[in-house]
Parts: sequence; C-alpha cells; structure tokens
Amino acid sequence: MTTNPSPGRALDNSRERPRLALAVATVFGIGYIRKAPGTLGSLAGVATAFLSAIFFLHPRSIRDLFSLHPLADTILRENLFGTPGTSVHNSMLAFPLLITGVLFLLLSALGVWSASRVASYACVEDPQHVVIDEVAGQHLALLLPLIPIALPHLMTHFDFSQYTIFFALSLANWKYLLLGFILFRVFDILKPWPIHRLEKLRGGWGIMADDWMAGVFAAILLRVALHFGLLTFHIGWV
Repeated sequence: MTTNPSPGRALDNSRERPRLALAVATVFGIGYIRKAPGTLGSLAGVATAFLSAIFFLHPRSIRDLFSLHPLADTILRENLFGTPGTSVHNSMLAFPLLITGVLFLLLSALGVWSASRVASYACVEDPQHVVIDEVAGQHLALLLPLIPIALPHLMTHFDFSQYTIFFALSLANWKYLLLGFILFRVFDILKPWPIHRLEKLRGGWGIMADDWMAGVFAAILLRVALHFGLLTFHIGWV
C-alpha cells in the first residue's frame, strides 16, 4: 500500500523520531529509495524467501548454486531415484516449515506496529516509505500456494521428507519466484475489490491488510500454476 506521497510531509519535529519503527517499516532504508519503493519492497520479500530456501538446500558455492545439503540430497535420492539413504525422522524436517510460519507472523505483527508508529509520526495515512507491507504480502503470495490443502489426502500420504524438499525447491525456482512477484505487484497496484476497501482500516492494519489480500489473490493463481505442473517438478505425492 504505497499511494500517499512524501515521507517528510507534515512531520512534527517536536516529537521523538521513532527510529526502530522507521527501520522496520522501511526495511532498513529500502523505502527511502525514491524510485518504485513498493517494487523494491516486494523484491526484498522475494529475496528473503529465496535465501531461506537456499539456506536449507545449502549451496557450496555460487557456481554450484543448487548443490544440496547432504540431508536434502539423501531425501531426493530416496524419493526421486529409489536410492537407499539414511532414514530421517519427519519431525526434524517439520522445523523449517514451523520457522517459516512463525517468521511470517512475526513479520506481520512488526509490520502493523511499525507502520502505525510511522504513519502517526508522519501524519500521513499511508507513507510511501513504508514498505514492510510489500515484504509481508509478497511472502504470503509465495508461501500460501505451497501449503497442502487436501486434509484426507494429507493424513494418508503426508511425508515431511518429500514436502520440505518440495517447499524449498519451489522457493528456489526462478519461474515460481518471478510469477509470484509479477502477480503480487499486479494485484497490489490494481487493488481489485475487496483489496482497496481494506485500506480504510485504521493505522497499520490498513497499511498491511491490503497487501495481505493482494498476496492471497496472487497465491490463488500461483496454486493453479502449481496444480498444472507449470512451475516446478513434483516429488512423491506433492
């Protein structure tokens, strides 16, 4: 949500500058870049999602970017090629998914808090330099399509060893990231109903909520692309 102008407009210099809130809301200064701060905020969301996946897959070098963590390599050999490997307990592989969910909730909570503080300080409903909403919305657009939704099928066939690798490889897939980025920016800019109405919410909730909904809309189309196998390969039942 980046429709209102001028980060310096109507500042009250008699009040203490909310430095921490500004650092969070601007994503450590990205929002102060004059050209397309919202787009840069979305790119920051894509970059953090990609780096989190690479951290799990653990590349050995830039040249060997998609070389895998030994744990991931073992799982892929077992699931794709039927090669025996070390057995890995599902609970170990649940941690990346749990951490991802917790980090998104933390990011959203910090976004509401920091956006509220900065908007109040700037006396502007939606300061242009607040881009934490784009980061959160972009994360939602990329993460939601990867969540299993068929519960009976899930309970019968679920295997974290397959799902976690699928999750990480999708977030490291340039086609998936590119389409997720484009779809999110389209919905964030055009703001079809009910995205535009969410801007009317008070304070940081209004700043964040429209980007959350733009992320949901983008996620729906990404899920369709995944369903038809257009963006990534599939492991096992995924």
